[in-house]
Amino acid sequence: MNKIFPLFGSLKNYKRGDFRRDLFAGITVGVLLIPQGMAYSLLAGLPPIYGLYASTLPIIIYALLGTSRQLSVGPMAMISLLVLSGVSQLESSGPEEYLQYTILLALMVGIMQTLMGFLKLGFLVNFLSRPVITGFNNAAAIIIALSQMKHLLAIELPRGKTHELFIGIFENFQDIHLPSFVMGLVAIILLYSLKKINKQIPGPLIVVFLGIMLVYLGGWDEKGILIIKDIPEGLPFIVLPKFNLESIEALLPTAAVISIIGFMQSIAVAKAIQDRHRNYEITPNRELIALGFSNIGAALFSSFPVSGGMSRSAVNDDAGAQTGIASIIAAILVLLTLQFFTTYFYYLPYTILAALIMVSVIGMVNIKEGRELWRTNRVDFFLFIVTALATLFWGIEQGILLGIGLSLIMVFYNVSYPHVAELGWVPGTKEYRNLKRFSNLETYEEVLIMRFDAPLYFANLNYFKEKLAKYLEKKPNAHHVILDFKPVNHIDSSAIYMMKDQIKVMGEKGIKLYFADVKGPVRDMLKSTGIMDMIGEDKIFLNVHKAIQRIQGNEEIHSHPYATQSFK
Repeated sequence: MNKIFPLFGSLKNYKRGDFRRDLFAGITVGVLLIPQGMAYSLLAGLPPIYGLYASTLPIIIYALLGTSRQLSVGPMAMISLLVLSGVSQLESSGPEEYLQYTILLALMVGIMQTLMGFLKLGFLVNFLSRPVITGFNNAAAIIIALSQMKHLLAIELPRGKTHELFIGIFENFQDIHLPSFVMGLVAIILLYSLKKINKQIPGPLIVVFLGIMLVYLGGWDEKGILIIKDIPEGLPFIVLPKFNLESIEALLPTAAVISIIGFMQSIAVAKAIQDRHRNYEITPNRELIALGFSNIGAALFSSFPVSGGMSRSAVNDDAGAQTGIASIIAAILVLLTLQFFTTYFYYLPYTILAALIMVSVIGMVNIKEGRELWRTNRVDFFLFIVTALATLFWGIEQGILLGIGLSLIMVFYNVSYPHVAELGWVPGTKEYRNLKRFSNLETYEEVLIMRFDAPLYFANLNYFKEKLAKYLEKKPNAHHVILDFKPVNHIDSSAIYMMKDQIKVMGEKGIKLYFADVKGPVRDMLKSTGIMDMIGEDKIFLNVHKAIQRIQGNEEIHSHPYATQSFK
């Protein structure tokens, strides 16, 4: 039972003091969830109520199934933007059909993440490099902030790419509603100020309360400030979304992107918080299943995809959350709000919600990391800037998919063209180092020492042959080749055939081949495939220095049993 529901395992030694901390954290996060959920629903192109729906059942499901005790799951700015980007591309007859698409999207994301978890595919997020994510986050933060200008300034803006939003702001600049802009600007300043004073102060709720009171008491809605107005009271019915094959095919790319991005950000936050506790373990594939069922729950509760939020999780942890009970308490608070208090949000201004979104995403902008990449790694900087620009000017999904594609290309390039070095002797020692990196190394006219810093398999064996040929070309008098195999932890059948061919070719040229520092699994392959018999066990050594001594005529130096021993 504890394996299926990690929450029960965390309650084994649960004490009254733990519950007090969970209660305080749950109330704190619940208070934050109410305005945040409404704001992120607006960002997803939906009425605010659906953000509250997304802050109930999905949170409870994750609290039961998730392996993180502090991660706060629910609406998130990045996911909301991806929802808007993906669903708005489909033709919808009105708000009801748009809602059906978002519910279907949540169900698809939930099914994808659950299947990925059961199939143990959590490792796939490792192929999404940090420069790509940083570039995407920077661009997405700018797009989110710009998309909220229509509410902050109370002007009409088109749904489009960054340059289209800029053009729309410029063209409608004369229509800015000054009271809305002033109220939103003051809200932004107040949110930043409260955060600097104390991060545990519920700034969003305070700003929402002040905004509602100003409009209600001052009659600002009659002066042109747009407000939320009627919000449905009560809980949603559990329903399945309407769908057809065409809509599923159209939403498939968006669902795949949200599944990966949502999981990647959730696991990153979960691991960062777990490092501060170390009394439990994060299991990536279990996290995928928990997030998957949470998103299925979001679909059943007529809402949009959810994920782990960085700011809420940090607040949850700082407030003292000990277990998932804190998240369940937060969800109960939202459920009570839905049942009894939605009417109190009638006078909530849209400009206040826009301010909440803009302040929450501004922390995603990380120019410092871009500068650091430019200074330290130009290839990573290229990934960073291309992903950011593609996201800004081409599209959200296109940008992240391009980034993923570039990351995979870099992975394939690095495994196909790994680092290779010719080694020389460090005088007075038994060590051998890269000739290109160190000076005053000694070399031997008749000996080539080559180190291959990667597994040897079909993807890089041609590169191995090319580098070996080039080194031998520069050493026409070489009669001995020592392969330092310390970095090689795997060798496949294609590489074995290549190695046998090289042994024959070098033998015809009078060149002897030696292996040094061969790992156990590789020794097994050399033994079982006959390579060890082809060259002789007396040409396999514990290290390069032993091989050199043997070549130099020290007859006392022989292959050590530990250098040749195999289990096959």
